[in-house]
Amino acid sequence: MRWVINLIRRIWQIVTTPAVTLSIGFLTLGGFIGGVIFWGAFNTALEVTNTEKFCTSCHEMRNNVYEELSHTIHFSNRSGVRASCPDCHVPHEWSDKIARKMQASKEVWGKIFGTIDTRQKFLEKRLELAQHEWVRLKSNDSLECRNCHTAAAMDFSRQAPRAAEMHSTYLLTGQATCIDCHKGIAHELPDMTGQDPGWLQPENVPAEALDEGDTAQLRDYLDDETRRTAAN
Repeated sequence: MRWVINLIRRIWQIVTTPAVTLSIGFLTLGGFIGGVIFWGAFNTALEVTNTEKFCTSCHEMRNNVYEELSHTIHFSNRSGVRASCPDCHVPHEWSDKIARKMQASKEVWGKIFGTIDTRQKFLEKRLELAQHEWVRLKSNDSLECRNCHTAAAMDFSRQAPRAAEMHSTYLLTGQATCIDCHKGIAHELPDMTGQDPGWLQPENVPAEALDEGDTAQLRDYLDDETRRTAAN
């Protein structure tokens, strides 16, 4: 029994004693291999969390916003190009992507405590959630929109007249950004009752410049508000 104890002590001594015979080259190679393994594992985990399958793995997203997305032109269209959840909510550049992931990590807190685990809770929280996203996209100049859409690649001659005027006058000059006019294009709008009318269109942009197709929900809402006001 004593020899077993001595063997364990010897092994522990070997493990805990700094090696004096290993070369700098061996240590460098070991560190490099370890770094590659860590970096590969980190990026693999990052990409797993950057898939539509992961985004819709919880029922809060799958049964609410994803269901709405499935009925829009971003999901099904004549060209067959589909925008997935990370396409619109995660920047492509690595540094911006990491910052967005860190920001989104607080959603885990909401999942644990059931912030929107029912349809009713989601609807009650919807305006706040939408406003957070609108502010974020406004502050980063609609960076996620530009994952797919770039002003330099737009052929204004193939756009509707109002859309071409809007983009050339306000988008190219930086007076407005994508989210200013394209709220409610991929998901239903929250109840905007009592909100500042400025949400309907960006400052200094005339209502007639808004594209009919892209802002149908906004116009429908405005019509409903007009009818409600008249009824009162």
